[in-house]
Amino acid sequence: MHVLGVVGPSDSGKTTLVERLVERLTDRGRVATVKHLTHAPDVDTEGKDTDRHRTAGAAATYGLTDDEGWFATGTERTLDETLADLAPAYDYAVVEGFSHAAIPQVVLGDREHAGPELAAGPDADAVDVDDVLSSLASTEPYVTLDTLVEEVKASPAAERAGAIATFTGRVRAKDAPEDAPTEYLEFEKYEGVAEEKMETISAELETRDGVVDVRLHHRTGVIEYGEDIVFVVVLAGHREEAFRTVEDGIDRLKDEVPIFKKEVTVDEEFWVHDRE
Repeated sequence: MHVLGVVGPSDSGKTTLVERLVERLTDRGRVATVKHLTHAPDVDTEGKDTDRHRTAGAAATYGLTDDEGWFATGTERTLDETLADLAPAYDYAVVEGFSHAAIPQVVLGDREHAGPELAAGPDADAVDVDDVLSSLASTEPYVTLDTLVEEVKASPAAERAGAIATFTGRVRAKDAPEDAPTEYLEFEKYEGVAEEKMETISAELETRDGVVDVRLHHRTGVIEYGEDIVFVVVLAGHREEAFRTVEDGIDRLKDEVPIFKKEVTVDEEFWVHDRE
């Protein structure tokens, strides 16, 4: 799933630009939107009822209709959690108003923001949607473990598979109690080369007896303590070949894929390969 943010002052036409982007993106895949609210929604009777539910102590409330329409509100919900839920089922997510989010952003009215800037202008009318969509296509997609699991489940040969094994690598704070805590890791890769190598490894692992489908994914950029870095997912006939292939997959990814890691602790920062 590709994620795109739109930020700017209230009079900059953010919502209008979101509408234009969604209209174009729906020709390319399924689109979800997320809007930053400064107050709880109160647009109809159902909205008023869910507000009363939250006031009573509910952390999240959902409204469902007979024709499968729905909405949700809550007080304990982060953008990352929302995107993680959307990723397996949507191709695009357009996010309005989250200036602090480290996602690709269209910036209106010189609004301060986090994340890479894909386009900017004084207002929505000054933004070329074609340029934005072209830039969006080159950004790294938002991938979760659930995304990859759903992909292998959809394999044409899934009927022959009775096991899915996964591995998730994450940023740990320290190796030993006396180590300085790690604040974040930063990963860089040779564009194109790393992706091609991971595709080659996946294809070779899929030639094994009993292995149906393999997915490898490694994030790049800044990844903070506690966040996920790398995923390996294997769909196989039985657990034995699934487990073996997951282990071999992560070992080969670490040994063969040109991805470089910088570690930043509370005391220092260094490229890991310089100390090996």
